[in-house]
Amino acid sequence: MFGIGFAELAVIVVIAILVFGPEKIPDMARQIARLIHQVRTLANSARDDLRGELGPAYKDLELRDLDPRRIVSKQIQDALADIEEEEARAKAPKPLLAGEKPPYDDQAT
Repeated sequence: MFGIGFAELAVIVVIAILVFGPEKIPDMARQIARLIHQVRTLANSARDDLRGELGPAYKDLELRDLDPRRIVSKQIQDALADIEEEEARAKAPKPLLAGEKPPYDDQAT
């Protein structure tokens, strides 16, 4: 979560104990948990309101789908998939037309 490893988390806890004292740490943890819960509730409410306003076509909308980086990344991935599909189609053997002779390889054994 947040790219913090165990060592960094341990350092943060030690600094928090030194700065705030061991008596205040449990109360601060409760306040932080309450704040995180309120932010999560607010985000879910905003998502549900947005889904309601956009209608049933966007019922599976997630807020992270609206991130510009994700939108650009999806467009690039779709374009690359289209290019790969076109290349595969171009490399695929084409069926012979009526009366057309198959290619002959005189080097084959």
